[in-house]
Amino acid sequence: PAAFTLLQDKMTETPLKEWKSGLFDCFEDVSTCCYGFWCCPFLTCTVSRRFGEQTCLPVCDMLTSATVLMCGVPVMIPPVTLSLRASIRNKRGLEGSLCDDILISCCCIWCSWCQMHRELKEGTPLVIVAQQPQTLQPPTVINVWTTPCSSAASRSDKIMVEKCSGF
Repeated sequence: PAAFTLLQDKMTETPLKEWKSGLFDCFEDVSTCCYGFWCCPFLTCTVSRRFGEQTCLPVCDMLTSATVLMCGVPVMIPPVTLSLRASIRNKRGLEGSLCDDILISCCCIWCSWCQMHRELKEGTPLVIVAQQPQTLQPPTVINVWTTPCSSAASRSDKIMVEKCSGF
C-alpha cells in the first residue's frame, strides 16, 4: 500500500499556469512592443540572455533564412524560436503544447518573441556582479651589494649609502 501511494503521488501533475500575457497583448507592455517592432534582433538576444542561453543564439534563426535563400533548402520552422519557446513553457509550467509552439513560431514569430520577453521580464531578478577591488602590494625591494665601497660595511646602512652615492 505504501508503494502504491508513492506511485500515485508521483503521477499527479501540478496544474499548468497561463502565460502572463497573451500572444497579441502587445499594448499591455508598450515598451516591449516597441522594442520588438523597431529592434527585434536585439529583443531576441535579450530574451535568450534572460533565459540563460547564449546571447547571440537567435542569430541562428537569421542564418536559417539565409540558408533557404542561398541553398534552396526549405526550412520553415525557426529552430531557436521554437526551442526557446518550448523550453520557457516547460520550465515555467505554462499551458500549451509543442504543436502550439510550432504554429506560433512559424506564423507569429515577432509576437512570440514579445510574449516570451514579457514572460521573462517580470520574473527575472536583476543580477549585479560586483568585484572586490584588488589592492596591489608594493614590491619588496632587496638591495644586494656585491662589493662594499669602503670600510663602511661595518657601520650603519645610512653611512654606507652616503659614502657609496656621494650624498
